[in-house]
Amino acid sequence: MKIKKPIAPLLPQLTETDFVSIDDELIIEGIVLKEQDLSYQDVRNLVFRECRFEKITMNRNHLERFECSNVIFDHCDLSNTEWIGASFHQVHFRQCKLTGTNFAESYLRDCFFEDCLADYTSFSSTNQKVVQYDQTSLNDTEFVDVTWNNLLFDQCSLTGSNWFHTKLANLDLTKSTFEKIAFSQELLTGLKVNQEQALTIASGLGLVIED
Repeated sequence: MKIKKPIAPLLPQLTETDFVSIDDELIIEGIVLKEQDLSYQDVRNLVFRECRFEKITMNRNHLERFECSNVIFDHCDLSNTEWIGASFHQVHFRQCKLTGTNFAESYLRDCFFEDCLADYTSFSSTNQKVVQYDQTSLNDTEFVDVTWNNLLFDQCSLTGSNWFHTKLANLDLTKSTFEKIAFSQELLTGLKVNQEQALTIASGLGLVIED
């Protein structure tokens, strides 16, 4: 089965701005924003559309019903932000810090995570279609009850990640690494792993492997 790659964000000519504020029902569109702190805010129905954000900080926000389409986050710190039930379409996270960020119950389509730090992040109950994680640290993450199609992991670290209640048929983890990992045993069928990974999974299931 041929794996699709995410469609890159489509950005028109953008206007660079020095400052924006975020608020309920606000649509932020067609801008480049650099080095601004937008942390510690509780906002509903915020929309980012056709934007590029460089070195912005968005820590510990609660963004309810957040929508994000055709956006690049470049070297941004988005740690511990709650965007539960959000929508991400054609979004590129490049060298971003996403430690402890909560994507639970969100919809992700054509999203690319490139060289990001995303340990302790939750993707539980997400719907992911054509999503790629490349050279990204995903240790101790939650991929519980995920619905997915065309999900790609390339040179990622997945140690301690939790995949309970997620179907794994045709998921290829051979290009990534993990020292321990949790799956629902009845949903392991069809998971693609290398020999070393298979031994790790077998050990986690309590099997005793003898030479």
